[in-house]
Amino acid sequence: MKHPLVFQSDFGNVDGAVSAMFGVAYGVDPTLLISNLTHEITPYDIWEASYRLIQTVNYWPAGTVFVSVVDPGVGSTRRSIAVRTADGHYIITPDNGTLTHIKRMTGITEARIIDESVNRLQGSGESYTFHGRDIYAYTGARLASGVIDFAGVGPEVPPESVIELPVVEASIQDDTVSGTIDVLDVRFGSLWTNIPRTLFARLGVNHGGRVEISIENETRTLYKNILVYAKSFADVYVGEPLVYVNSLDCMAVAINQGSFARAYNIGTGTNWKIHIRKAPRVIYE
Repeated sequence: MKHPLVFQSDFGNVDGAVSAMFGVAYGVDPTLLISNLTHEITPYDIWEASYRLIQTVNYWPAGTVFVSVVDPGVGSTRRSIAVRTADGHYIITPDNGTLTHIKRMTGITEARIIDESVNRLQGSGESYTFHGRDIYAYTGARLASGVIDFAGVGPEVPPESVIELPVVEASIQDDTVSGTIDVLDVRFGSLWTNIPRTLFARLGVNHGGRVEISIENETRTLYKNILVYAKSFADVYVGEPLVYVNSLDCMAVAINQGSFARAYNIGTGTNWKIHIRKAPRVIYE
């Protein structure tokens, strides 16, 4: 049985790299259904690649094969790996932390090292810098088309051996929830945090209520203000900031029809902290 094949990378679309991956896959089976997740991952940003997978994978049918190539260690001793998720999807990628969010939030039930003696494009053995084309796209196409089953990828390894990037868990203390700014909703400049809606709900703030947020990095506080907790962008004026629940059921911060990240020079990663608490009552005498 054939399954969809989905590509992700940091290659961009200004040259032939992505097209070459498509060509290799169609060379395995010209009837494959191939789609792109994105090829606009920030170059070398493994964390972002991991986040885009968790944002997307579970909305595809079980059996879909994902190939994710953000590989600053290409040609090194890092493993080339394929995993089966708890929901029945397959992901082929360098074992460099790209599977962090999938492993933690969905679960990995089986992992295999790619056997390059079988699953490598013929005639590419002397190429050490384009594994996305020569190994990952080729293996992904073979798996998606049914040329090989999952056991045919290569030898099995323990799922717990799959590499994870460092993660800072969201937490609550007294009247404040704290977390990190994991990633941007890139096109619109919204900040996506790792604070689950369920944790935020413990503050007892309803839609239309107000929260105080502060955002800091390792050196200073860059933003502190009181914002509306909105159900949607339509609940606030154009240009007004808001807190809302994003598509991953986590808290996010945005400006209606503006870029919060650009307006306040906010970055992403575990060193970017955000704190949210119920806004204090202001009593005027």
